[in-house]
Amino acid sequence: MLLVVAGGTGGLVGSIIGAAAGHGALFIGGLLGGLIASPCAAYLAARLRWIDARETKSTALGAALGFLAAAIVAVNTLSSPIGPVLSTLLVGTGGLAGRRLGR
Repeated sequence: MLLVVAGGTGGLVGSIIGAAAGHGALFIGGLLGGLIASPCAAYLAARLRWIDARETKSTALGAALGFLAAAIVAVNTLSSPIGPVLSTLLVGTGGLAGRRLGR
């Protein structure tokens, strides 16, 4: 849940910051915000001992890859609010997959 919320929030905050620089920067800001927030959430989960410290890097990588997939889905489903919102689930899915593969 932490990865999903962090990825979505990072994308939102990055978009808001990027929008100040123009329309094109809105997308770049959202992408960078999510790519920063998703791995940070994995490191926070390790610090809180929700995941084992040895699984942190693989979880962070999986969350970042999940965010990239979520961004692709969100951009291609902008006509509906459901696609971008549900696409954030890919961040958590990516984090779980990365954690599993990192064992």
